[in-house]
Amino acid sequence: MNAQLTNAFGYQGNNMALPVPDVDAAVPFYERVLGFQVVARREVPNRTAILERDGVQIGLTESGGDPTQDGCAFHVTDAEALFKEFASNGLEKHDPKFEIEDHGGSSFKVFYVVAPDGLCYWFGERQEKVAP
Repeated sequence: MNAQLTNAFGYQGNNMALPVPDVDAAVPFYERVLGFQVVARREVPNRTAILERDGVQIGLTESGGDPTQDGCAFHVTDAEALFKEFASNGLEKHDPKFEIEDHGGSSFKVFYVVAPDGLCYWFGERQEKVAP
């Protein structure tokens, strides 16, 4: 089974308005490396590309916001397989530096990717709780 994204949460509360300086320059990384496809484009109120993978959508927008202060968290089905997929697609990160993080009472196996546009992405696979 291929790894899948199951949900997205924007760090600033909106995964459909992630700021990038240039939508056209940003999109190829998301398509080629992260496996998204453009499903819609808008010109107003800001140039925006809506991307989708596994039924999960994000929006890249030329809003003037600082991409280094934003990004998105994705719940995923298999963090290791997803990282391997990204690496085989050309991700220029050789060590995923997997960590276990606790969020909202759940543990996640996670890795991070910083896109060329400056947005930071958290990919987390929920871990089963081990009985004491």
